[in-house]
Amino acid sequence: MKKLSGSWPWVLTLPLLLAACTENYTTPVVDPPVVQPPAPQPPGGPVPTTLNLGHAVSAPVHTAYSGSWQVIGQPEWLAVTPSAGTGEIKFAVAADRSKGTPLAADQARLTGTITLELTAENKTRTTATITVSADQYRLNGRVVDTAKISGQALVVSPVNRPAPAEARGILVKYRDHVAGELTAQSAVMSAAVRSRDVLTRAGVPVQSARSLSGRLASLKVRDQGAALRALRQSPEVEYAVPNAVLRVQQTGQSLATPLEPTDQYAPLQWPFKLMGYPAVWRDMESGAYNRAVTVAVVDSGVRFDHPDLAGQLWKPGEGALDVLSEADNGDGDGVDTDPTDPSVSGRSTGSHGTHVTGIIVARWGENSGNCAGCSGSGVAGASYRAPVKVLPIRAIDATGDASVEDIVQSLNYAAGIPTLIEGTTYTNPRRAQVINLSLGGAITADEARPLCEAVKAATSAGSLVFVAAGNAYGTTPYYPAACPGAVAVGSVTLSGGSAPRHASYSNAYPEVQLTAPGGTDQFSDVFNGGLLNNKAFPDMVFSTGWDYVKNEPQYEAMSGTSQATPQVSALAALLLSKGVTSDAAGTLARLTTTATDLGAQGRDDLFGFGMVNAAAALGAPAISDTLGLRLQDARGFVFQPKLDSLGRFEAYLGNGTFRVVGGRDRDRNQIYGESHEPRDERTVKLGPDALQVNVGSLEPK
Repeated sequence: MKKLSGSWPWVLTLPLLLAACTENYTTPVVDPPVVQPPAPQPPGGPVPTTLNLGHAVSAPVHTAYSGSWQVIGQPEWLAVTPSAGTGEIKFAVAADRSKGTPLAADQARLTGTITLELTAENKTRTTATITVSADQYRLNGRVVDTAKISGQALVVSPVNRPAPAEARGILVKYRDHVAGELTAQSAVMSAAVRSRDVLTRAGVPVQSARSLSGRLASLKVRDQGAALRALRQSPEVEYAVPNAVLRVQQTGQSLATPLEPTDQYAPLQWPFKLMGYPAVWRDMESGAYNRAVTVAVVDSGVRFDHPDLAGQLWKPGEGALDVLSEADNGDGDGVDTDPTDPSVSGRSTGSHGTHVTGIIVARWGENSGNCAGCSGSGVAGASYRAPVKVLPIRAIDATGDASVEDIVQSLNYAAGIPTLIEGTTYTNPRRAQVINLSLGGAITADEARPLCEAVKAATSAGSLVFVAAGNAYGTTPYYPAACPGAVAVGSVTLSGGSAPRHASYSNAYPEVQLTAPGGTDQFSDVFNGGLLNNKAFPDMVFSTGWDYVKNEPQYEAMSGTSQATPQVSALAALLLSKGVTSDAAGTLARLTTTATDLGAQGRDDLFGFGMVNAAAALGAPAISDTLGLRLQDARGFVFQPKLDSLGRFEAYLGNGTFRVVGGRDRDRNQIYGESHEPRDERTVKLGPDALQVNVGSLEPK
């Protein structure tokens, strides 16, 4: 039976395994490269010591030599063809300048060294170096914001406007009485005193409290979330609300206050910020997300006993299913209704299915942490208050493999199709509107026919099927992602600039439709700004996990298209929950039309239609209004030249096609000019035939 890999080896995990609040990884310190100008060298020797490409893309090196030679060192941005030979030294040096251009695009000339090993006829070995220089091409322009005031045009410098102030404390009102629950003393206590009493019992410090009436008090606290939870749980309290800040109303963009979780590890969950979730979560406060949605996670199973998933899963007896029948599948009990990701001999850490599930539905706020030292709040899931639940279906065994047969059975079952497994027909009582498959393999289209038939059956039944595109660093289609009807999801990660970049491991092929944050494969990438135990946290995806040695919950950092796919599944579920869309076709259309187009304009193999944008898809309110520049080439390389006080910029770049976007950021994700935001875009080509281009003024409207 053909096997598809689950979490090992093709699903890139690079796990950082964090038991409770502790950390057991080290982030290597990577020194930045130091580029020195070529030192003067005397002439002589068989190989030239310098090569100046100027603005040319390539240049030849040709010199007489007897013996053999090979290139043993070169920078990434230089290619040498051929790289070895016998007799005369003859090769071409080509510059891919974008690979050597720094993020700030502020180097007018690139330099690098090619090192050759020379073996003479007498077998004597020496080395020779060639210092290569290449002039960059120049792009400049200006980003401006023109506002009409009294008929006059006013140019506003691109200085970020301050974010709206947080609520100024809490207003709490007490009931007249609660039968049988209030003492005579509490009934006559002032509202301020009652507030201090309630919060002291809950262990929440109070900075100040004053009564506005006998039943209404104004409070100042450091931990507003904890105070609101404690007050709202008290039977004495009629209501407790933030003391919101109201502003003078004027023409222009009115901003909502972003909402972010207070969970311990939420600051490490950068993918949500990149997709605009602080605006979406504020939007959820309206109560509009009220339609129940089930997301089937076909994976390695889940840990039902993880406290951060309590109440978020359909359990055994409610539709959860383990389809694995092989004796060596890990739990040893065959097909049953308990898809717990099991402990097996030699297993230490990592529950792939638990990690994927947490991205979608991890609880917000405090949980019942069931081990000494475990985090009491952990991470947050995308769904927040929306009635979204995960249906776990175990199809990946304890070694990380899943057979085509098991995936076919899982797809049928998840979509509500009666499914015969080992002589018993199982019918899912919780038909999944969304099915998440963070798995796949490089099998042939012919071998994938049963998978593609199952995908077709599931989509015909009304389910959306999102599948990881694969982590093979190449262009080979993976199945079932490449099946007609499946939505193949690639991965992006942070770049340090105003656009995410393609994750190098993420497969790129024509069937890729969407991308989402899946994290980096480099521990040295630390653009997210998060700290864990006072160390910079790499740009990986943080979610729920399990420690199989201690048999207790933990939190893990993983990277891969496995982590990108549930980001898309979660957003699809929220579209259905809010009622923005009502069926699979409409949901997919909404995801693609609101995605942030990256790389080459329009759909491309690296990014599909773009990175999903939760704020745009769900029509969330604006939470910021800043002006900036987004610069990216057709291959997804990101550059961030500085804007001066007048919005002018100058960039030194390689040859290629570039998208230059001046835009506003309404989601506070530092991506300017997304599909729902004001933008002004130019597409330009740079190269030997276009050494310098001025794009003029970009005026987002």
